[in-house]
This record gives sequence, structure tokens and C-alpha cells, in this order.
Amino acid sequence: MFADRAKIYVRSGKGGDGHVSFRREKYVPNGGPDGGDGGNGGSVIFEIDEGLNTLTDFRHIRKYCAKDGEPGGKRNCRGKNGTDIVIKVPEGTVLKEEESGQIIADMSGENRRMVLLTGGRGGNGNQHYATSTMQAPKYAQPGQPSKELNILMELKCIADVGLVGFPNVGKSTLLSRVTNARPKIANYHFTTLNPHLGVVDMEGGGFVIADIPGLIEGASEGVGLGHEFLRHIERTRVIIHMVDVAGTEGRDPIEDIYAINKELAAYNEEIAKRPQVIAANKTDAIYDDGINDPVKRLKAEFEPKGIQVYPISAVSGQGLNELLFAVKGMLEEINEPPIVFEAEIVPDEILRYSNEPFSVTYDEAEDEYVVEGPRIEKMLGYTNLDSEKGFVFFQKFLKENEILDQLEKLGIKEGDTVRMYGLKFDYYK
Repeated sequence: MFADRAKIYVRSGKGGDGHVSFRREKYVPNGGPDGGDGGNGGSVIFEIDEGLNTLTDFRHIRKYCAKDGEPGGKRNCRGKNGTDIVIKVPEGTVLKEEESGQIIADMSGENRRMVLLTGGRGGNGNQHYATSTMQAPKYAQPGQPSKELNILMELKCIADVGLVGFPNVGKSTLLSRVTNARPKIANYHFTTLNPHLGVVDMEGGGFVIADIPGLIEGASEGVGLGHEFLRHIERTRVIIHMVDVAGTEGRDPIEDIYAINKELAAYNEEIAKRPQVIAANKTDAIYDDGINDPVKRLKAEFEPKGIQVYPISAVSGQGLNELLFAVKGMLEEINEPPIVFEAEIVPDEILRYSNEPFSVTYDEAEDEYVVEGPRIEKMLGYTNLDSEKGFVFFQKFLKENEILDQLEKLGIKEGDTVRMYGLKFDYYK
């Protein structure tokens, strides 16, 4: 099975603690402090590997931890830095914070390598705290703690053109004829379970086309492998609808196009609005009775709506040049770079504030309980409370940080109001 989703846990290294020690040498009766500094913890780094095209490896190894920094030693010896951990992913991998669902990074385009979590800084040894009044400090600075995160990884294909259609309409055959891709082809439903990418070479520059595995009605709701496949069409700029115009599978091509457009719109309305063309395949298998021409029916239905129909035969190659030149022209008119998803949160900044203070007080004048502080303000800034997932994350944050315990100590009751930076909530257990 093609692996395009995975969940992993990552942790940066803890900084090494500073050391407390004093010089003990012959003929040096009053040796000063000589505790060394701790080493820095290792960082968690993500890097694109051109040789990878699935997330299969992450189904077997789910925990990735950088090394901790070593503590400082005597005689001003600094601890060794922890080793970074480099996690290699295929191009097109989108990293999300698991609980909030927000995007951390899109590993594509110019973003080939990024430091996701920096290691904790090593603590200073006691040598740094000697003063004229405190010449023998017996304390040192602890190393900064590690940072940890649960990440949801999603692979979204990098392609200019998405090739969609119901199972067994000939998409794999088309891809094998016009690109260097070599998908397996057989006369079975759902033959293709892996999205295939191929490069169409043309004079003046080509484009990348992705064969999105066969869709079925209900795909946008996750029926079959719907979400697994629809994810790969999010970056495409042009969509080719491929239909079996000869009806060899007993399907109506017009109904098929409307059904697939309905699934695309249900999954993401923006995708359904992208430029489309129709590849009317298997023209060589049409039974011509001189009365019912299915290609004319398609053209009459969709060309008035601005969607061009190109009759082709993926087996014989008939009509493929006209289709490819039309798609290339559409891409040149759009003239937009491939879609790269913007980062919504920066884990290093969020986790850096995790130890910031907060306060829980009771405002008698307003009869409200007030929770405020840098940690609360930062959390509200990156949490979408309108989504169910974001609100669950918000509740978990209040519980884990003992904010709910402090509210109860102040005597809060069910139905009382809690205020946080302009937001108000009714308290219920």
C-alpha cells in the first residue's frame, strides 16, 4: 500500500548542565571556581531526499530523538554538544502539529532543509558567577530543557496537472504513453493504488502530470481511499478529466464528470474551480451507428461551459498531441508557481514560551475569572477555537497547565464566566 500519511514523535536534545567545581592544585591554596559549561542539545532537522517517494519508513519508526548535550566538567571542560538528528522526507511532505492540525512546514520548492526544533542551550558552569563578593559560587546554570512535538506528515504530490477519472478509464495507459512513468496496467478496477508522476517533454518546456488513482462517489467523505487520493490533487494547476467515452464499463461519461466534480468541490471548493479539460478516451472502441455520437454529446454538454473536450485513444495515441498542447497552453496562461502551503505555526517560538508565567484571578467588579499572561496569549494566538480539534487542544492545555485547578481553588462554579484576552467562556466541568 502506498504510504502518504504518518504520525511521528520528535524531540530535540536537552542542554547539558553547568558544572560546580573548584581548582584543587598544589601551591594554589585559594583556587577559584572552574566548573565548565554544558554542551548544547542536538536539533531536529528535516531534509528533502530526492530518492524517496513515500512515507513508508515512518510507519515502522515513529520516534526520533536528538542527543542530549553532555554536562560540563572540572577544569573548565565544556560538555560535548548533542548530535543533531536529520529526518529525510520525500519532496511534497507537509508537516502539521498533530493536535491543532496547523501547518508547520511544506517541504517543497526552495524549502529543502529546515531546523524544526533547536536543541536546548547548555548551562553555564559556576566559573561565570564569581564576583568580588561571591568568589566561590556553589551553583551553576542547568541546561535548557528539550522540546518535543507530535507531528502529522502528509505527502501531497508535486505536479502541474492532475489526471482524474473513475477506475479503469485508461489513465495509466495515457501516462505511460506521454511520459517516462511506467505504471502497472491491467484490466481491473482500482489497479492503481499509488499516485504516479511523469514528466511530459515538449518543445519549449514540459510539465509534470500526476495520475491520481481512480475516484468513486463518496471519496470526499473518505469512502474507499478517497482522502488518501484527493490529497494529491491539491497542488495541481490544471485538471484533466478522463472518461471512457465508449462506455465499455457501462458508465455514462457525462454523469462521471459531474460526479467527480462534485467530489472535488466537497473536498476543496478551490480545487473544483481550477481550469479543466476533458479527455474523451477509447474513441477507437466507439460503436458508430451514425445516430448517437458520444463525443458530440460531451462537447454539447461541457464546451458551452468553457470546458474543452478532446477525443483521444490512449492505446493508439490518436489525439494526444492536441490534448497535450492545449494543457501546456493553459499552464502558460496561468503562469503561477506550484502551490506551496504557508506555515501557520513555528514550533520553536511556541515551545520557547512554554515556561512563561501566567496568572489566574477573580475580578469582583465584572464577576469574572481572569486568566492572562504570555503563555496564555501565545497559546490563543496559534489555536483555532472554531474547530473541534482546536477546542480539544485548548481544553487539554488548560488541564495540563493546572489552570483548571487554580480556577477551582478560587471557588469557580459551573456557569461562571472565564475571560482570556477578550474571549469569554462559561465554565462547565
